[in-house]
Amino acid sequence: MKRCTFAVFALTVATLVWAADTKVADPEVAYPEGYRHWHHVKSMVINQGHPLHGAFGGIHHLYANAKAVAGYPSGQFADGAVIVFDLLEAQAADNAITEGARKVVGVMQKDAKKFAATGGWGFEGFAAGDRSKRVVGADAASACFACHAPQKEHDFVFSRPRD
Repeated sequence: MKRCTFAVFALTVATLVWAADTKVADPEVAYPEGYRHWHHVKSMVINQGHPLHGAFGGIHHLYANAKAVAGYPSGQFADGAVIVFDLLEAQAADNAITEGARKVVGVMQKDAKKFAATGGWGFEGFAAGDRSKRVVGADAASACFACHAPQKEHDFVFSRPRD
């Protein structure tokens, strides 16, 4: 009996040590494969002098998958909605602005349970569009959601589709 009790105790301690040493990974937002074939929501340019130029200066293209497109009219997005913010350098020459190198692919992915702490949205940025270079990670609440919070009435989404 003592041997069995000791074995159960040892197994319990080992399990608790393992559990304490194991970290639960933050939920990840997937790279949006094929997003440039999704619905184009709108484009814009943020020039020098705009308050967000330092972080987001350049040419923006916004894309939405079918679930996100369905959410735009009501401002409420279903789980599975994905919105992509494709940011490129803006190159001005010869009285024209053209796309330069990709700076970041920003992604909002709706999953109310998985991302409950950030309004039901997961956020990620992929540097230069490289799916292996995540730039947001566990900082989504401060790096992204804090800025999106004032858009609560539109389910934390800034963009509105172009007519």
